[in-house]
Amino acid sequence: MNSFDIHVFHWFNQFAGHHPVMDEVMSFFAQYALELYAALFLVAWFTLPRRDIQRRHALVVSFCAGVLALLMNAVIGHIWARPRPFVVLPKGSYVQLIPHVADASFPSDHTSGSFAFASGSWGKSASWVSWTFTIVAVLTMVSRLYVGVHWPTDVIGGVVVGTLAGRFMWRLSPLIEPVTKGICRVFGFGVR
Repeated sequence: MNSFDIHVFHWFNQFAGHHPVMDEVMSFFAQYALELYAALFLVAWFTLPRRDIQRRHALVVSFCAGVLALLMNAVIGHIWARPRPFVVLPKGSYVQLIPHVADASFPSDHTSGSFAFASGSWGKSASWVSWTFTIVAVLTMVSRLYVGVHWPTDVIGGVVVGTLAGRFMWRLSPLIEPVTKGICRVFGFGVR
C-alpha cells in the first residue's frame, strides 16, 4: 500500500470511535447515502413546478449517471480487486465502525454513485437539488474513510468515475429525453 493512502486513511479514521455523534452521522452517510438519494430524488421530482420537464429530465439523467457509474465500478473492480483497509492493516491500527464484506475496494461504489448523481445535476437542475446532491456526495466520500472501509484513492477514484459518468450521460441526454417525457406524462407533469 502506498504511503499517501496509509497516512490520509489514518488521518480521517483517527477520529472514529471517539465522538459518538460524529460516529453516528458518518455511519449513516457511509451506509445509507443511496437511500438518502432515493428520498431526495422523490422530493425533488414532486416539488418542482408541474410544468418543469427540463429539471425533471436532469433528475432522470442523474439517476442514469449513477447506474452507469456503478456499472463502470463493476468492470474496474474485476480488473483490479484491491483489498480494503480492514483486510490489509493490522488489527488495532484502525477503527471500523460499520460491517462490510471484504470485496474490491477500488473505486468506492458509494462515492461513485453519489458523485454521478451530483455531477448529473450540476448546471441543469434546480440549484437546491445540485447543492444538496453535492453536499451529500462530499459527506459520503469522507464518511467512507472515517468509518474505515475505503482508502483515500478509492474515494478519489469514485469522484472521477462518478463525475465522468454524470458528464457522459448528458452527452446521451437526447436519447433519454423520451423516457423523461413518458414518466412526466404518467404523473401529469408538463401539461396545463
